[in-house]
Amino acid sequence: MKLCTFRHENSARIGVVTDDGVVDLSIAAPELPREMVALLVAGPDALRRAASAASNAKSRLAQDSVSLRAPILRPPKFLAIGLNYADHIAEAGIEAPKHPTVFNKQSTCVTGPSDPVWMPRISHVLDYEGELGFVIGRRCRHVPRDRAHEVIAGYLVVNDVTIRDWQFRVPTWTMGKSFDTHGPIGPWITTADEVGDPHALRLRTFVNGELRQDSTTKQLIFDCHALVAHLSDGFTLEPGDVVATGTPGGVGIAMKPPKLLVVGDRMRVEIEGLGALENEVVAEPETTVL
Repeated sequence: MKLCTFRHENSARIGVVTDDGVVDLSIAAPELPREMVALLVAGPDALRRAASAASNAKSRLAQDSVSLRAPILRPPKFLAIGLNYADHIAEAGIEAPKHPTVFNKQSTCVTGPSDPVWMPRISHVLDYEGELGFVIGRRCRHVPRDRAHEVIAGYLVVNDVTIRDWQFRVPTWTMGKSFDTHGPIGPWITTADEVGDPHALRLRTFVNGELRQDSTTKQLIFDCHALVAHLSDGFTLEPGDVVATGTPGGVGIAMKPPKLLVVGDRMRVEIEGLGALENEVVAEPETTVL
């Protein structure tokens, strides 16, 4: 099942993506919650009801009549892992970490699968990072690795957009990873039962049609299940938490010469079986909020 958040007729709703459209769950299953995190909190029975409702043709909308948004508009936590692909480690010329390198992306950076990404006014050292993400489906703590699959609701595509000078000027990476619009996720959540082995998926990133990253999730140093075990040893994971698992080789800053993003560039991150993000770089609006 592909669970999405979409906009139709000036309202945001959740639905199920099918081959010929999007099933509006507010119509097909009005007893279900109408927001993605609430749906996950409602548990397996609610997800089974959503899957059953996906066959309701009367509630199906044409895909070109809806606008897909980030499937989780404000994740309770947006966690990310650095230096977690063998080919990226080789590219960086450093030793593989002995433990996962964990940092936060602030939830306000989240944006949709086709929304613009801002080139900040205060820095133009903008880079892409195509990543596999997973979504927590159950509140959990101290999850053994061999049971981690039980708490993962599904998988999605992430672009961990990064301001490199802000990332590297201090030991912690949160500022350089969290600028507004720098967290495209989506295009939907593909539930774990449809993904099969999440550690055997091809990941590719393109900029203006040029292939920049081409790897597989087999290259992960710490896989999704190991990350659940590690993170949940420290703090409670909650439904709707998003974890971005790291990026493979091919980032712009590591190219010789570097190929950083400029206004007008179009990024496409695609993962086998999970769909794709397509975001254009635009100048940050000249607005100030006080």
